[in-house]
Amino acid sequence: MARPALSRKPAHPKHAREHVREKTHAHAPAPVRASELPELDRLIHERIRLGIVSALATNESLSFNDLKRVLKTTDGNLSVHARKLEEAQYISCVKFFEGRVPRTEYRLTAAGCRALSEYLDQMEQWIRVTREQ
Repeated sequence: MARPALSRKPAHPKHAREHVREKTHAHAPAPVRASELPELDRLIHERIRLGIVSALATNESLSFNDLKRVLKTTDGNLSVHARKLEEAQYISCVKFFEGRVPRTEYRLTAAGCRALSEYLDQMEQWIRVTREQ
């Protein structure tokens, strides 16, 4: 009785490797040059600033102490980074007193929301290209 036909394998393992290599290279995308990738918003890309805008994107507002706790950073570090975002009009800052206690509240502005959305799109492009390599 005749055996059912099986897929043919190359006679020699070396030839099998070459066959796989040929297939892989035949469908590999052309390498992407750095100039083809979008430039990231350097203002948001820094860890603390990215944390600030991300936290504010998911909350209507956060106090200085809330942000400090969430980001696990110091008063001075948070203050410097928040000021840079405020100068770029990505966040707004309101200072007031609650009783005798001074409070600082931050909100993400429309410009900040757009900047974060663009930044996330850019990062997704970088991730997609990296995974394709």
